Amino acid sequence: MVSLESLNREDFSFATRAIRTGHLRTAEGEHSEPIFNTSSYVFASAAEAAARFSGEQIGNIYSRFTNPTVRVFEERLAALESGERCVATASGMAAILAVCMGLLKSGDRIIASRSLFGSTTLLFNKYLTRFGIETIYVPLSDLTAWEAAINSHTKLLFCETPSNPLTEMVDLRQLAEIAHRHDCVLVVDNCFCTPALQRPLELGADIVIHSATKYLDGQGRCVGGAVVGNHKLVGEEVYGVLRTAGPTLSPFNAWVFLKGLETLELRMLAHSHNAAQLAAWLNEQPAIERVYYPGLSTHPQHSLIGNQQRTSGGIVAFDVRGGQAAAWKLIDATRMLSITANLGDTKTTITHPATTTHGRLTPAERAAAGIGDGLIRIAVGLEAIADIQADLVFS
Repeated sequence: MVSLESLNREDFSFATRAIRTGHLRTAEGEHSEPIFNTSSYVFASAAEAAARFSGEQIGNIYSRFTNPTVRVFEERLAALESGERCVATASGMAAILAVCMGLLKSGDRIIASRSLFGSTTLLFNKYLTRFGIETIYVPLSDLTAWEAAINSHTKLLFCETPSNPLTEMVDLRQLAEIAHRHDCVLVVDNCFCTPALQRPLELGADIVIHSATKYLDGQGRCVGGAVVGNHKLVGEEVYGVLRTAGPTLSPFNAWVFLKGLETLELRMLAHSHNAAQLAAWLNEQPAIERVYYPGLSTHPQHSLIGNQQRTSGGIVAFDVRGGQAAAWKLIDATRMLSITANLGDTKTTITHPATTTHGRLTPAERAAAGIGDGLIRIAVGLEAIADIQADLVFS
């Protein structure tokens, strides 16, 4: 039995790759991928151990950086993202940190979009600055601003598209051209879309980041992350950080994510279908000032849907009239929706970004990112849309 990874990926559809890639059956003949819960591996001889540790022989060494279950997840996600190599990590934030540690040094500059997940902004502003790495923020969709911020110290361009939580977007083909014209690496957080809806590497990006905790799992069960790209950047530089520093994905979590990947395309299309209906309905509610959703014709980057993104995704954000008091009242009145900051679950979740996901930012940083006190984010799940709508009571 050969692994699908050893065959030509182009011969198989996305759905087939999401189910079959990477699994090499053992002598037991298992149909589902096994979980290798082992910390270490036994070598046939001292010479074999030396060859493994030196890199002369490919094989398992220690589960901090080589584990068969994790490797299947890495191979499968790389195939779905059209990448050469994937490195799995303990969380999405660990994935971002591993990229920064692997590719940057003191004196380097990051250009990042203003609209980022709050923890990403804190990582850049509070921790990377301690090591002499500067971050400059620009409006996500303003390509002129991106290019103007680049100087001789700029090494990395970082963005989320769509962004968290306002679903802003940037033309990745054009941003990749800018990055490469200045010998910079373009890193894209693809958490909101997953490869089922958007594949940044095919659009010119160099590295894709995932919080596997979200849609890749799909049921809110485990925490994990991943970095996908080419052999040099990811397979050597980022992998080197993982091997040495150890922000490692557990075999059990990798197995859970593998099961999530099997239904990824079906779920992402269903999330998008529900979210589009909810966004249109919210857009008609008098208590709402503005709805943020790429599928609405009023969205500034609506034209990228169908070109860059397959569909509009499952995240809807909106501003309610009355600020934080009105937002909290609406959230607290829900009976079915889960009040949690996580997203990507089959269960619909609702949160107040200004006091949760972006709560550690200063008021000025939140204002710059467009995070107002009346903003609510809903990660639309797979329940009946009528039930989701009925749970949102506007008074």
